[in-house]
Amino acid sequence: MKKILTVSLVAVALLAGCATRPESIRASHVSFEKFTHLDCTQLATKMGDSRAELDKYSKLQDSKANLDAATVFLVLIPASKLSGDHEGDVARLKGEVEAIETAQVKGKCKSL
Repeated sequence: MKKILTVSLVAVALLAGCATRPESIRASHVSFEKFTHLDCTQLATKMGDSRAELDKYSKLQDSKANLDAATVFLVLIPASKLSGDHEGDVARLKGEVEAIETAQVKGKCKSL
């Protein structure tokens, strides 16, 4: 019984070290004031670029999470612990998208 409990605790600890799914990552704070110098057209362009980057890094992060699930199952070590992940990039880009949205509202830009 004690052996099963120990193995279970080790498994939980290893799974806790896996890469976070992109949808579970919270946005970092980015001030909308960083974008107030841009006009509505520039904000729309910046939003498109930021969303494309967010999509790219979200897919990379999701791949890391999938790889972690497989490697934990096979070798008991999450691969992202060895190679890193893109959680910081996803958080930063989510914050940037939110800040651009706020700048668009403050600038009274029409939704595109």
